[in-house]
Amino acid sequence: MKVVADMTQGELAAYIDTHLRAEGIKVVLSGGACVAIYSNHKYVSKDLDFIGQYSLDRKLISVAMNELGFFEKGKYFSHPQTDFFVEFIAGPPSIGDEPVAEIREVQLATGIVRIISPTDCVKDRLAAYYHWNDRQALEQAVLVACETNVDQDQIKTWSIRENMSEKYKDFASRLKLRLDD
Repeated sequence: MKVVADMTQGELAAYIDTHLRAEGIKVVLSGGACVAIYSNHKYVSKDLDFIGQYSLDRKLISVAMNELGFFEKGKYFSHPQTDFFVEFIAGPPSIGDEPVAEIREVQLATGIVRIISPTDCVKDRLAAYYHWNDRQALEQAVLVACETNVDQDQIKTWSIRENMSEKYKDFASRLKLRLDD
């Protein structure tokens, strides 16, 4: 087994997720770490956001993370051998008002990580753009859509349900420009 210092972000996520599952804690990776993984690390994120599939017991998480060498620092968990920090968010996983459509299992050398699909990753990033005008999140959505296979119809339909047709057009035009390059 690799030491934590030598793990990629995805390997660290799999290492943590596998350990938590063994302890009965079910989580799903989302956020910027998904963008990093799906973009083959063209985007860099320093955090791992895990969402509880159901409810989360902070005390159980703290014990399990301590077993892996992580210590609690405010709302995050840190490890002395890595710059990545870990956050746990109450679930269930959703994007806007909708539950996450698909959770994938990715096998890595350090275990299995459950992760939102590329389509849900794009919707997650677009939600930040739609609701908080986060332009960086828009660029992350475009990056994931360029690097992976996403369901454009599902993204468009979801955007319309979120009342964000105009902002969706911005995403679609940026994506087209990037794909045409």
